[in-house]
Amino acid sequence: MQPQNEVGVTSKAKLWAALLCVLLLIVVTFVVLRSGDRPYAKLRNPDLEYLKAVNTVTPPKDPELLFILMTEFANSNLQDEGAEFFSARLRKFEPQLTPVQKSLYLAIIGLLRAQHASSVPLLKRYGYVKDTIATLDQAKQLSGGQVFVVNWIAGVVHTKLPGYFHQREAAHGELAWCLEHADKAPHPAWLREVYYHLGKLALNDGDTAKAQEYLRRSGYSDFDRRITLATPFSENRASGHAFAPRRITEVVPGRVYALSGFEFTEYYFVVSKDRHQLISIDAGTRPDFAKGAYEALQAFAPGLPPMTTVFITHAHWDHVGGHSYFRGLNPRPKFYGRGNYQEEFEKEFNGPEVFAKQFFGERFSSEDVLSYKPDITIDNRTDLTIGGSKFELIPVRGGETHDAMLIYLPDEKVMFMGDVIMPYLGAPFVEEGDLQGLFDAIDLIVRRNPQHLLHGHEPLTRVFSSPLILSHLNTDLAWLRDQVLTAIRRGDERAAIHESNLIPPDLLAHQPDAHQPYYILREHVIDRIYDQNVGYWEANLQGLAHPGRLDRAELLADVGAGTVRSSGVDVGVGGGRGSEERSEERSGGGLGGGILGNIAMSFM
Repeated sequence: MQPQNEVGVTSKAKLWAALLCVLLLIVVTFVVLRSGDRPYAKLRNPDLEYLKAVNTVTPPKDPELLFILMTEFANSNLQDEGAEFFSARLRKFEPQLTPVQKSLYLAIIGLLRAQHASSVPLLKRYGYVKDTIATLDQAKQLSGGQVFVVNWIAGVVHTKLPGYFHQREAAHGELAWCLEHADKAPHPAWLREVYYHLGKLALNDGDTAKAQEYLRRSGYSDFDRRITLATPFSENRASGHAFAPRRITEVVPGRVYALSGFEFTEYYFVVSKDRHQLISIDAGTRPDFAKGAYEALQAFAPGLPPMTTVFITHAHWDHVGGHSYFRGLNPRPKFYGRGNYQEEFEKEFNGPEVFAKQFFGERFSSEDVLSYKPDITIDNRTDLTIGGSKFELIPVRGGETHDAMLIYLPDEKVMFMGDVIMPYLGAPFVEEGDLQGLFDAIDLIVRRNPQHLLHGHEPLTRVFSSPLILSHLNTDLAWLRDQVLTAIRRGDERAAIHESNLIPPDLLAHQPDAHQPYYILREHVIDRIYDQNVGYWEANLQGLAHPGRLDRAELLADVGAGTVRSSGVDVGVGGGRGSEERSEERSGGGLGGGILGNIAMSFM
């Protein structure tokens, strides 16, 4: 989808968001260079192996897959191997790479080498770091100095180097460039680290006032911090979680509006062809959120007609909780929804309640959700015409809930998806999700071949963006389901199924557009299938006993001390590394991983 108009996003920003992908969530632990040749086991994980396979076949269509693999190497304490892997790929693919593509490979190599620096023997470390500096300089040269992420990586690494490498001037120039070209950042949160490191440079120069101003603009409270989130997501106690910065997009100019970042879910509004009626898709999570989004739309597009209709895609917390605000408008709009919505209420409110206020903010009330009731129930495919606009209401079981409803504008070729494609196949803390329902819904969508797929959450709209991708996923996930069910019947543990790194036969060579969507879905589809097909007695006899937190804590304490208590007898944990080191391996590099320690990514 290529919006024609956007609030707060320039065309250049959109270009680089497409190149490096706004999904990028980087968590970085910054530490000084220090020695310490700490041994650790090199754990393998299916995500790492999958991403290596994807990046081995051909240069990825989506550059984000490069950076996701980079973080998997870093979090597995395999920075040196990662640098070698990307160096080998660069040599293999070099004839077909553009200079900018080469610069991305080199920036990643430089970052992984920087992380690995503390593991290099002391006598060789100076030369190793000099070579790393040269790698980053080459990346900048190939990019023409115009790629934000290359300058960002170089500036952060150069800032952390000791003074005798004489890179502070370069660091200041790279970070200052990032500020001057903020429109080229994947999203504004990347600037937080730029401000922080400019503050560190100012502090080193003795300019305390400037350092504190940069620190204030970074959002950090002091210069003694280890973890940075460079993410489009936001989270706070009052308003909960939002997946993107606030913006309003005209999907179809003057007719279809998308509102992102106003809360946990998306808002969509349709202006009828005769321009006399406004139709809302879903009602948000809380009345105050719905009010804020509606008023923002009115400010963005003055003179909108009154809202007469609300279509509900499904009755989850974040899609109906704001209904009372819309019902209070004059005239009072009619709500269309599925007749089986109460069955969904029973499922979602029988799960743990602890997540609701974390996701939706402290003022979230379950009563705002439970008071929802549609005025008109839709249980069969229904055609409506509102103000000259044709709507097709399509009830489906969906991948997430059984009360799902697709809303299609055939003339505009816009499909409102709700959460039919939710990577978790339902909320992960609720017993729901229907893989066959997802397959059936995808078939309906692909047959209509819409131009715009608008999902209930902004990241889903970006990732699951075309009928072609969905068609590939249908084939790939059907294959995955068969493999998982066969493994369950064989008695395989869930972990073993994950570790088998299940990749459909045609995916790597013939479906580059599905590489990331399949990666996002695979783990959760395995978990949901396993959960729905295995009882509380598993094949490995898990489920016969019910250890609690204290039992697990005692076991971990014993393992950490080098003994495990079994039937009252202390058994030595022979010869291997203790739990502290194994825990450090999984967390990704500990706190001594070189110039840049831990880097990780997430999608939801």
